[in-house]
Amino acid sequence: MNKVMLIGNVGKEPVVHYYDADQAVAQVSFATTEKGYTLANGMQVPDHTDWHNLVFFRGLAKVVEKYVHKGDRLYVEGRIRYRLYDDKQGKRHNITEIYVDNMEMLTSRSGASAPTSSSTSAPASSSTPSPAETTENKDLPF
Repeated sequence: MNKVMLIGNVGKEPVVHYYDADQAVAQVSFATTEKGYTLANGMQVPDHTDWHNLVFFRGLAKVVEKYVHKGDRLYVEGRIRYRLYDDKQGKRHNITEIYVDNMEMLTSRSGASAPTSSSTSAPASSSTPSPAETTENKDLPF
């Protein structure tokens, strides 16, 4: 089984490329951090950050292009892939990437600006919550 699950932060703005009849691929630099701690003898172990290369395809890449920005916190699931390439000087490079199958945005958008595209804006009537939303969401812990 090849399954990767990560929670972390986007390191810089996504890079999106289009190919073959409106198909997209997005690449994201992604940081995961293990918090530091103090040992019983008082020694401090600092935070440790690892950087990952995430790759999103097709529809998920378009979602990333519209809504994911530097600093956003994400949960991603995918598969790990390795590839080799030779640069112009003939030096061989190993690349490790996570091909993302599923993504969940964890960053709150309450203070963020709304999307500017008219196709993604919500109708004015949606500003009033439905009775199901007001009663069901009150019991949620998040």
